[in-house]
Amino acid sequence: MISRIKFIGIPVADQDLALEFYTEKLAFRILTDQSFGPTQRWIELSIPGVETGLALFTPPGHEDRIGTFVNTSWEVDNVDKTYEELLAKGVEFTAPPVKQPWGTSVIMKDSEGNTVVLASK
Repeated sequence: MISRIKFIGIPVADQDLALEFYTEKLAFRILTDQSFGPTQRWIELSIPGVETGLALFTPPGHEDRIGTFVNTSWEVDNVDKTYEELLAKGVEFTAPPVKQPWGTSVIMKDSEGNTVVLASK
């Protein structure tokens, strides 16, 4: 039976830059950082306090996914507060947070230009 999502993949071109972004700006932890084939590394990160992780890896032939929308939404306690904290760390957003009847959200850009929704209830 499926019990959880082990990780989601984030396509990146510069693994060192992405690793710095996710660990220093978002405070993710490194679970694995090892060579994966002759030209890439497998970098798996964890989000403190949760079981779902991220893999900073682009399979060969999928390079066109780098810098696009990552079809996922990450829940945060307070979008406005998270937005202000990450903005102070130099994280880019497509626009300020938006309040909707279902909650508040904002779209964050990572070091590779990938966009991810941050949302709260």
